[in-house]
Amino acid sequence: MPHAPEDPGGLHILRLCSVFEPETRAGTPAPGAPLLAGALDGRAARFDPIGGMQNHTATLTRCLDSQGHRQTVVTSRLAARAGRSQFGERATVQRTGLAVPRLRQLWALWALPTVWRHGATPVDVVHVHQGEDLAVLPLARLAARRHRCPLVVTLHCSVGHTMTGRSMRARVLQALGGRVERSCLRRADAVITLTDRAADAVRNDGVPADRVHTVPSGYDPGLFAGPHGDVLAGIARPRIGYVGRLAPQKRPDVLVEAFGRMRRRASLVVVGDGPDRGRVARLVAESPVRDRITLGRFIPHRRVPAVLAALDVLVLPSAYEEMGSVLTEAMAAGLPVVASEVGGIPEVVRHGITGLLVPPLDPDALADALDRLVADPVLRERLASGAREHAGSYAWPRLTARVEAIYHRVLGRQGPGRPAA
Repeated sequence: MPHAPEDPGGLHILRLCSVFEPETRAGTPAPGAPLLAGALDGRAARFDPIGGMQNHTATLTRCLDSQGHRQTVVTSRLAARAGRSQFGERATVQRTGLAVPRLRQLWALWALPTVWRHGATPVDVVHVHQGEDLAVLPLARLAARRHRCPLVVTLHCSVGHTMTGRSMRARVLQALGGRVERSCLRRADAVITLTDRAADAVRNDGVPADRVHTVPSGYDPGLFAGPHGDVLAGIARPRIGYVGRLAPQKRPDVLVEAFGRMRRRASLVVVGDGPDRGRVARLVAESPVRDRITLGRFIPHRRVPAVLAALDVLVLPSAYEEMGSVLTEAMAAGLPVVASEVGGIPEVVRHGITGLLVPPLDPDALADALDRLVADPVLRERLASGAREHAGSYAWPRLTARVEAIYHRVLGRQGPGRPAA
């Protein structure tokens, strides 16, 4: 029989995610430290550890922790130490696996003992976060069956409907991963998508409509409260910026190429790290306007609002994207955005209202849009005002309440003796 929560005011959530907020080493830069100062073990970039899914899962965990819920987070170790650590007041993070990039999917094998054993407090809900990871969904189904509790899936990137690419890895993920994804989602007690577009795709795959919910990624208002000093002092305005992973999906290389084709004078700031860093650095070095490009490294998420506050335009040139959580943070910072018209981005960036949309992988179109914004400060301010106006619906405290409601709904709906998967 499925158990009732030990404390009706606080649940125990087993959270499974292939990536989570990376650990920073001792000596994290102070708020006034230079932008180029690093705070992460350099090996971590090879694991692609820095992005919206990591920030999403960490912020959701913090918000639920503040509401009195206990959480056990099981994730891959990336470049961090394997083992258990405290996260907030009631949450723990168990990092597993090998520090070998090509074997990162094997983290799920090392996670099996953790998800299998019964602890002192029964698990009420298994909540799995699906990105481009084939291993995490079967692990979650096994965990939900073992603990005889509901399974909730958040779909951060649908490998069957959103992911694109011609590499061998992309083809395998689309073919094999798509089947694994559909099978698991049909058996989940609730599926959370980041956009309505993804929700429609999931329903069309056979998931009952009453089990599908849209809860986007958001931003932490506490990080954006405050004045922020100009961390880009010395870089000429207007400043065009990119903040995120340097990875094939995000295509920062297209932005560097587009910037070199602009007719208007501006500065470009690229902040992030990842497997494509070497390629981006080479393109910057070869650019005819390299003297106006600043290539930074990874910065802790708490410093992102200060970077956004120092920019004039944010660019997200992704080849594919479920949503792009940096877009909501840009809105909170009052930044106009230029983004690829792919995936769920048009649900966040309203063309002509909060930003401009351009075709993906088109550096000429991107350069034209950037020229338009650089040349028209009135347009920039109008889009910035629209961004601020729409930002409130993406605040994490509000989104967390919606996730909590889904937990309680699946707990109330699950019938006696019914396995979750």
